Amino acid sequence: MRHEKGKSGWLGWGRKLFWSWWLWVVAAVMVEAAQHGNAAAALAGVGFFFYLVAPREHVPHYGLDSKYPIDSDEFLASVTGATGVPLIPGNKVSILTDGDEFYPSMLEAIAGARKTITIETYIYWNSEIGRHFASALAERRHAGVTVKILLDAFGSSSIGRNILKTFKDSCCEVVWYNRMWLRTLANFNQRNHRKSLIVDGRIAFTGGAGIADQWTGNAQDPRHWHDIMIRVEGPGAMKLQTGFAQNWLETTGELINGEGFFPSLPDAGGIAVQMLLSSPKSGSSAIRTMYYLSIISARHTIYISNPYFVPDDSGVQILVEAKKRGVDVKIMVAGTHNDMRISRYASNHLYGKLLEAGIEIYEYNKTMLHQKTMVVDTSWITVGTTNFDTRSFALDEESNVCAYDRKMAEELEAIFRNDAQSCRRVAFQQWRHRGFKQRLFGAACVFLKEQI
Repeated sequence: MRHEKGKSGWLGWGRKLFWSWWLWVVAAVMVEAAQHGNAAAALAGVGFFFYLVAPREHVPHYGLDSKYPIDSDEFLASVTGATGVPLIPGNKVSILTDGDEFYPSMLEAIAGARKTITIETYIYWNSEIGRHFASALAERRHAGVTVKILLDAFGSSSIGRNILKTFKDSCCEVVWYNRMWLRTLANFNQRNHRKSLIVDGRIAFTGGAGIADQWTGNAQDPRHWHDIMIRVEGPGAMKLQTGFAQNWLETTGELINGEGFFPSLPDAGGIAVQMLLSSPKSGSSAIRTMYYLSIISARHTIYISNPYFVPDDSGVQILVEAKKRGVDVKIMVAGTHNDMRISRYASNHLYGKLLEAGIEIYEYNKTMLHQKTMVVDTSWITVGTTNFDTRSFALDEESNVCAYDRKMAEELEAIFRNDAQSCRRVAFQQWRHRGFKQRLFGAACVFLKEQI
């Protein structure tokens, strides 16, 4: 017998009806029949807008019962089969915390490039570190290295003329992903949220950080964010290159190929990685699938660190059920320093069922917490670009690296415990007595959670 998770209450159904484009069109037809042309046009316009922005992901509601542990062959077979992505052995993997660690490592890889450098990123802003990267890329291009850069047209719109001039003068190829044209109007709400750097097809970086000054430093104050990137050297890097190649083809019509982009690589280490790419074009999120399978397979611990934590009803229920079967569930989110207030209000509004079940929620208040990580049972990890919300799962291009490795799991848990010292733990009774403004704004933001 199938058991449905995350059944919608009357508020949930009301929210779904509100976002249903066809309902607004029906209303427009009825108003037009009553000879109120201007009102009918307005209603039709709302319906058309909702049609354009609506998520079209198939969200799992069944098959979310806990059957096998995270360390079982069944879990690994399921997570590879359900996502369609195998684990690729033979990699050297490093977890890099904050800009003082990951930016020098990325620039070192760029300086060592011999054939190709590819970058796709949501954020590349006019900044000192942005100019530093531009100079490093230009130098490699002058040395004969092919440099291809894919920037999200919305997220990187403030890159600045000087950086673009540096790219142009050195003949680096810069392309804008999903610009606002009539032919792309149907997909304008779908953004490329990936942050990937791939060098010679053999070294790849991904994680939460774009290229901007707030990621520099070591999270020492509110102007310097706390984030994590992951570096993969070996055969696994090719999968991130695949994601770049697909989006480059979609945007430019150019098929990248050849040994410079897709080399035959020897083993570089002993870690098998799963490189997940998620896209709204697929109709279902491979990364959401991985998250949910991991949660229902947990037996001991789940530590999630994510700035924008706005789970759907199924996500809330499987986390609560994990706690009820004895799993230590801890969730860390961005606190007072949060660049997305709407997400913070929505997240806070959804704390209730989680706190009531005994799940521990921590708000990081030292600076903006921006990493997107999860570690389960001190063995299975994921690090990537994906926020735990509908926008990332259903509307954006995302990438996550997963691995079954105890040493890295222990490292991520240590980072989580250290970060917890800069957090305020949310108490259930305190949450219940939050003020009217927080309740009102929270309810309004949750009503919009399909877009955040």
